[in-house]
Amino acid sequence: MIKRAVSVLYIVFIALTSILFFGCASIIWCLTKPLDRRLVILHWFTSFWAALYLWTMPAWSVKASGRKKIKKNTAYMVVSNHQSQLDILVAFSLFFHFKWVSKAEVFKLPFIGWNMILNEYIKIIRGDSQSVEKMMQQCEASIAQGNSVYFFPEGTRSRNGRLKPFKPGAFILAKKMKTPILPIAINGSKNALPKHSINFHGRHHMRIDVLDEIPYARFENLSVEETAELVRDCIIAHVDEHRPVNQQVVHGG
Repeated sequence: MIKRAVSVLYIVFIALTSILFFGCASIIWCLTKPLDRRLVILHWFTSFWAALYLWTMPAWSVKASGRKKIKKNTAYMVVSNHQSQLDILVAFSLFFHFKWVSKAEVFKLPFIGWNMILNEYIKIIRGDSQSVEKMMQQCEASIAQGNSVYFFPEGTRSRNGRLKPFKPGAFILAKKMKTPILPIAINGSKNALPKHSINFHGRHHMRIDVLDEIPYARFENLSVEETAELVRDCIIAHVDEHRPVNQQVVHGG
């Protein structure tokens, strides 16, 4: 009963504050869009908005490592594993500029989804070939503008934390645009907010690790499939569910 009450209060808090923050985002968009074509300032505000929902939940903590590996003024193809809806908040807490690739349904959410539209994040309709083609074109244009693009190449959240096969889109783009790949590993979010759950699950410690970038020269002569496996293996090496049981990190408490 207590856990359900915490969940309800937290959702209400998100709903109410989203109204305020979207108002702020709209003002920022109006004031900065003419001079900030990449919407860097709006994205930084959105990162603060998202991170606030982690900071205001005392039962959750996030440890980030490897931020210094992110080079300024470099457009990356950013790819990470996907365990939970919290991964989005956790990734925002890195506070660096990128454009999300996200399913179209999220853009329909009041205030939060509308803010994604303001940020010119990139939508995709699953199973729709025309939508996929349009998404790829928008990603190309965004990278050419100097933006990093963030993919969850598994396409959906992993129920048990182990990585699913990677879809090829991000790696087709990386090869075509000759863009370095920035792998990111996320741990602990699965237990804090499991797939298909909105309940509060107690104290949990999450971790996001920015791994070494993979320069274009390293996968220039690899196929798309080989590139995807290279990156997947890199991330797997830093995901607890793929480690022996005696080496796994406990994230609850």
